Amino acid sequence: MAADQRPKADTLARRQRLISSSCRLFFPEDPVKIVRAQGQYMYDEQGAEYIDCINNVAHVGHCHPLVVQAAHEQNQVLNTNSRYLHDTIVDYAQRLSETLPEQLCVFYFLNSGSEANDLALRLARHYTGHQDVVVLDHAYHGHLSSLIDISPYKFRNLDGQKEWVHVVCTAQLTTGRCLSPSPDNMALSLLTGTSPRHLPGPLPGGPPQPSYGLCQRGETSGQQCTGEGQEVTCSALWPEASSPWWPCGGWTGKGIQLEDLCRSPRKKQADLQEADCSLLCRVSAQCGRADHSPCWLLLPSGRLQGKDFVPDIVTMGKSIGNGHPVACVATTQPVARAFEATGVEYFNTIPAGQGQGGRGKGAKALQFGGSPVSCAVGLAVLNVLEKEQLQAHATSVGSFLMELLGQQKIKHPIVGDVRGVGLFIGVDLIKDEATRTPATEEAAYLVSRLKENYVLLSTDGPGRNILKFKPPMCFSLDNARQVVAKLDAILTDMEEKVRSCETLRLQP
Repeated sequence: MAADQRPKADTLARRQRLISSSCRLFFPEDPVKIVRAQGQYMYDEQGAEYIDCINNVAHVGHCHPLVVQAAHEQNQVLNTNSRYLHDTIVDYAQRLSETLPEQLCVFYFLNSGSEANDLALRLARHYTGHQDVVVLDHAYHGHLSSLIDISPYKFRNLDGQKEWVHVVCTAQLTTGRCLSPSPDNMALSLLTGTSPRHLPGPLPGGPPQPSYGLCQRGETSGQQCTGEGQEVTCSALWPEASSPWWPCGGWTGKGIQLEDLCRSPRKKQADLQEADCSLLCRVSAQCGRADHSPCWLLLPSGRLQGKDFVPDIVTMGKSIGNGHPVACVATTQPVARAFEATGVEYFNTIPAGQGQGGRGKGAKALQFGGSPVSCAVGLAVLNVLEKEQLQAHATSVGSFLMELLGQQKIKHPIVGDVRGVGLFIGVDLIKDEATRTPATEEAAYLVSRLKENYVLLSTDGPGRNILKFKPPMCFSLDNARQVVAKLDAILTDMEEKVRSCETLRLQP
């Protein structure tokens, strides 16, 4: 605790000296020094209390006593790798299996969402025998090299798009700039190897123009998708729950359902290997956040499993451990057996002084992804979700928050749209209704002012103009009232002092 007593300026100076500037701070112009947190609140070195609308990783609340207790008690007894028999790993796998479609019955435990996504990519490629991957524009899948390659959010600023990566263009609801194929036609074309880039048709349930389509290499989502068809035989169709498919990123999020994208080819080609593609789903809207059954929210409809739709692989990140380093991959027996048939043992933690080079069949290494402590923490998180009925809580509070934010849309022209599910909500800020131009500068200003009013909120989307609400699940009705009241006051103040929504320059 001694470091918590260090003056904020000293801490900042040390960080600037010791920590890479690539590891960015929230509110860099005036960072918040956080020394403790509890539930949906965070506290700075002066004892000021902030309402946390950012940290979805603290899924059931910061420092939840039952989760902390579970980690502490198991740490006092045993923490070792998964090569030894222990009850917690099988108990945790069983509990997770009860929240998923029955086909997803084989589990791998890891240390991070990036590791989970990397393994999912390997599983898909082993099973299908193909290299190519279809991803959504602006998606981010993790920090490993294999995942940067399939993350448009990152690779466009690095080495660019690889030949085997195919980006599905998803237009913003407020701008709607890409041409729109029908879901069934696009699904069929993507998975059967005939991918037209120019298929007209409206997005179900949305405005006339927003759309998705396979973008030409080098295009961004704001450009029209045109050109000739391209052959795509892919290993994985990978819509991520935090990707543009999702409302918080300021993208589609209305009307379209993932099972619609996959229904046609799955009816025609029930066997995954015949379809030449596996469907991977990354869970970022974590278990219970939208009070839908099953527990895992992967679709705008809130359903992981539709009538004809079950993913082949699901990955889960550290929110399943409330921030503890644990992650999971769930898959089917056929996919897992194809991977096992290689004879290469899977591991994700290497003992000190050893590398992966040269390891072949029968490779040995420590595996802490399914350690007794990690699994005990994961079990505790599931217990809290059930005990505190957080799924129902997320629906109740999320609906109330959406209603309050919807009132702000009526009152303030800068609010172009409000969309979301449960406690996963995006507020789209625009400069004016005619052009629907993203209000990037205004969003940054608003977030900074909210911080001054003890509300922590972040922005997202290609234009960084989406206010992204993803608080811990214990976020309350009273919290919703407080946050929206402060948001309303700041927007009203902006409208009184600013010439228009196009600039934050004050009137003379």
